[in-house]
Amino acid sequence: MKFHSTNYNSKEVDFETAILRGQALDNGLYMLNKIPKLTEETLDSFKSMDFIEIALIIISKFIGDIISEEKLKKIVNNALNFEIPVEKIVNDDYICYLDRGPTCSFKDFGARTLARIMDYFLEIENKELIILTATSGDTGGAVAQAFYEMPRIKVAVLYPKDEISDLQRKQMTSLDKNVIAFGINGKFDDCQSLVKTAFADEELKNLRLSSANSINFGRLLPQTLYYFWSYSRIVEKKGEEVLFSVPSGNFGNLTGGLIAKKMGLPVKRFISAVNENDEFPTFLRTGIYKKVEPSKKCISNAMNVGHPSNLARIFDLYGGQIDESGDVYKIPNMEELRKDIVSFSINDEATKDTIVKFYEKHKKIIEPHGAVGWAALKIYRKNFPENNNLKSITFETAHPSKFPDEIISLIKISPEMPNILKMIWDNKEFPNPKEIGNYQDFKNFLLEEFSN
Repeated sequence: MKFHSTNYNSKEVDFETAILRGQALDNGLYMLNKIPKLTEETLDSFKSMDFIEIALIIISKFIGDIISEEKLKKIVNNALNFEIPVEKIVNDDYICYLDRGPTCSFKDFGARTLARIMDYFLEIENKELIILTATSGDTGGAVAQAFYEMPRIKVAVLYPKDEISDLQRKQMTSLDKNVIAFGINGKFDDCQSLVKTAFADEELKNLRLSSANSINFGRLLPQTLYYFWSYSRIVEKKGEEVLFSVPSGNFGNLTGGLIAKKMGLPVKRFISAVNENDEFPTFLRTGIYKKVEPSKKCISNAMNVGHPSNLARIFDLYGGQIDESGDVYKIPNMEELRKDIVSFSINDEATKDTIVKFYEKHKKIIEPHGAVGWAALKIYRKNFPENNNLKSITFETAHPSKFPDEIISLIKISPEMPNILKMIWDNKEFPNPKEIGNYQDFKNFLLEEFSN
């Protein structure tokens, strides 16, 4: 497999280079030149397979023999050793729970797999790497936990300190050793800008920087897996089409689904569910892209993104081009884009109302991000009754106990915390005391901390 940059100003690279480099040299994102296809028979056979079997088939389509079958099986078994329940909620509407990993977030799929693949390549090359990661909530914890104590990799995580929950913060700051976490006075977009600027800084090239955000294709690849898995659990007929409602922030989750569709997964439509950061549904409606600056603070905090990085890949998939600053060079095929994706913006009032009504109707707790997805599905069902015969899958992307204050205030019930989160909650924190007020502060820290 060869990868090109979404900015089209750097050389094509192989899988290993795309993974270890993270971001292309021209500041674009690496994207597949050609997406591998699966036959209808292979997709149908997934109904009788477990998750690991499906994962090995999908991943091997992308990496070929660059990693041996035996080693890949070990990586996947070690990274994805948790359950992924798919549960019918009502009629033909299902929820796939992606919150059973070590940090109780869907980010565990990508972060844990990427960490082990990176470590495999670095061991062969006898090299080290520095991971820079920006987070709006769950990515930071997942990355920090996934790379923790890996001897060849150091991690620096930046998070908006006033826009994440206490538990999300502790998942990053309760680690030390090779993990450093910074709280920034600003938004996720500010954190992301610092990271992207560092990648483009010629004076930092000798540090061997890489990313574990979804700008790294290695994060996206595992995110295709739960589309195939959840689909295989609910369909009955070969070639049966379904709907996916996808809570969307930096749009890595949606991009993983679009890649799965291009591979052959029978998806009738994706419902891109966003919070009040509505740049994408506005673009789909008007054909004009405009960032939300500054991004809006919502209770679905992991989705507080005013300019999603992975729009570059989505534009690329549909023949368009947009750069890291949000400048559009070529409009994608809007007819095809609108055919595959519909997007709805769900405000906090509607999110809260969904959490309350979901509990009243189904006696189950849904967290804010899943609630955005469920609310968007309900709008779709109302607006497109012609597709009401299709089954739907909504992703719940984080465990409700990561947002206890909001849940308690709405339904007067404290969500039970998994044991793995209880352990983190009781751990001592190691926040980095250094103030990062601007890019120069961040650059100085990187040079002081990581220069040999």
